[in-house]
Amino acid sequence: MRLSIIIPVFNEVDTISDIIQKVKNSDYDKEIIVVDDASTDGTKDVLQKLSQQPGIKVFYHERNCGKGAAIRTAIKNITGNITIIQDADLEYDPDDYTGLLKPILDGKADVVYGSRFQGGPHRVLFFWHYIGNKFLTLFSNMMTNLNLTDMETGYKAFKSNVIKNISLTSDRFGFEPEVTAIIAHCNNYKIYEVPISYSGRDYSEGKKIGWKDGVAAMYFILKYNIQAKLKIGS
Repeated sequence: MRLSIIIPVFNEVDTISDIIQKVKNSDYDKEIIVVDDASTDGTKDVLQKLSQQPGIKVFYHERNCGKGAAIRTAIKNITGNITIIQDADLEYDPDDYTGLLKPILDGKADVVYGSRFQGGPHRVLFFWHYIGNKFLTLFSNMMTNLNLTDMETGYKAFKSNVIKNISLTSDRFGFEPEVTAIIAHCNNYKIYEVPISYSGRDYSEGKKIGWKDGVAAMYFILKYNIQAKLKIGS
């Protein structure tokens, strides 16, 4: 088994070295694929040095396109059997890889979501973010007929042949509802959810998600589920 760890990054100069080191320290055969989405804070300079290390591939966008676009760039370059999406901040801990991988390695799952709401340790932060996440997951579940507890989680693991064969189009944070809609409606993929730890950031620490992204997510949930259903019916 070989892992492909995808790290989309935008303006994370304070954390990118630490998260790459944590990923490197995880006890798996792996490749690390970083896509810098036109950072302006010095992240690119750090990555240019880190890219000289073995096992790290770095790609650069000339303009900021969004998380979804960065993930698409990375997918084109994966060679591992299993792919994990890893945010570039320190909110998600690579120590959770073992739990994420187990359902796939046991032959039970094609896709695994790491849930922040299934009892793992987590930093106590924003009540309204929690409510927003729960509402978006509920709305997504109504459209997909899944019973996820955390659709918007940043930790998702895929058999690589699954993520390679999914046609993704969303550029920004629409990646989460889009990939969920596709795997829910297409090809009878087996989906598991496992608890993960979560160390959320506040805005002074660089958190980027805001209420406008929540509103956009509602639109994306509706859009991509309709598209997926129409594709099945065609």
